[in-house]
Amino acid sequence: MSEQQTPNSDETRPSEQSTHFGFKTVERTQKASMVAGVFDSVAAKYDVMNDFMSMGIHRLWKRYTIDCSGIKSGQKVLDLAGGTGDLAARFSRLVGPSGQVVLADINHSMLSVGRDKLRDKGVVGNVDYVQANAEALPFPDNHFDLVTMAFGLRNVTDKDKALASIFRILKPGGRLLVLEFSKPTNEMVSKTYDWYSFNVLPTMGQLVANDRESYQYLAESIRMHPDQETLKSMFENAGFERCDYQNLTGGIVALHRGYKF
Repeated sequence: MSEQQTPNSDETRPSEQSTHFGFKTVERTQKASMVAGVFDSVAAKYDVMNDFMSMGIHRLWKRYTIDCSGIKSGQKVLDLAGGTGDLAARFSRLVGPSGQVVLADINHSMLSVGRDKLRDKGVVGNVDYVQANAEALPFPDNHFDLVTMAFGLRNVTDKDKALASIFRILKPGGRLLVLEFSKPTNEMVSKTYDWYSFNVLPTMGQLVANDRESYQYLAESIRMHPDQETLKSMFENAGFERCDYQNLTGGIVALHRGYKF
């Protein structure tokens, strides 16, 4: 792949039977297991690499997401694709003993790391752990006050199906917050970000986690994720209302929000 460019869309547009795995086109039935392989590989070093890759800024992005959640004591939160539990730990304190937080992830390795991390921090009592696929969530209709998904949606095979599944389990008046890498709004930022993503990140993955290929995929998956306006439209098509987004760090990341009424 020359000069870290996203492949031509005509060359990589998936069919009904295929989808993207980074810049590759693969069978839809293969993607979940391929993504699982990536996160099985990176789980043990996930937190360390997040700090290295973002220079710690991911903590500010997540803190802002929590500040925008409006969550209250006694409410129910689903932290979907919750990984190592950064959001779930904070939500556990906010909902209190009368509330509930579910940390859900499709990947067993990530879920185990998250569970161990939260228990080591003393976060127990109101947090449950569920291995679940975002496309077919195993929860009742109208159950959660809030669903959050931080840096997980781009790895989902059928994003429309996942958004519909999330909409089903939210209570009327509930909201979805999706924090995800997006498209920088400034050309200079975009070029610098491309260079960093495709030169520095895989090398960092090799040095710190002994895994260049997984971090190459993660960089590619960001480029193949829908841009801000496209994802907003996908929210609306799933039934969400008052949909908006806020660009963070020049659009490198965007926080998307939608409500179920």
